[in-house]
Amino acid sequence: MINEQIRDREVRLIDEDGNQLGIVSAKDAQKLAREKNLDLVKISPKAIPPVCKIIDYGKFRYEQAKKEKEARKKQNIITLKEVRLSPNIEEHDINTKKKQAEKFLGNGDKVKVSVRFRGREMAHTGVGRKILLEFAKGLEEISDIEKPPKMEGRSMTLFLNPKKTV
Repeated sequence: MINEQIRDREVRLIDEDGNQLGIVSAKDAQKLAREKNLDLVKISPKAIPPVCKIIDYGKFRYEQAKKEKEARKKQNIITLKEVRLSPNIEEHDINTKKKQAEKFLGNGDKVKVSVRFRGREMAHTGVGRKILLEFAKGLEEISDIEKPPKMEGRSMTLFLNPKKTV
């Protein structure tokens, strides 16, 4: 709430320099703000009496928007990358996929490693589990297992997190 929207009888007033002016009537506070060509803004409405501050409201909103934008910039967005394997994959192909997963983990992304079973391969899910665990063992220096191998329909998946660097 700003200026005339403030309907409280008394408010705790803070001037533009941050000095407390004490408890005054809302009309006197608005008059002080008008004299300084600034706005009266309710900062803490739940306090008794409510806390109001004399500030330039346009500048205040601009500063808040700037802070929010800065906070969004600093957020770390983690994406999920997938590496697909098959139960009858060769050693060289596994190494190629490991290098790909290393690159993803190095960028701070989570990696979903999945083995897709087709047809009669469903009878040999143990082979897929063994491949996933060996894959994770090869990357244990730079990653942690978030979720162990688990069957989901016709595929078995394993999730890897990049290790936290302290």
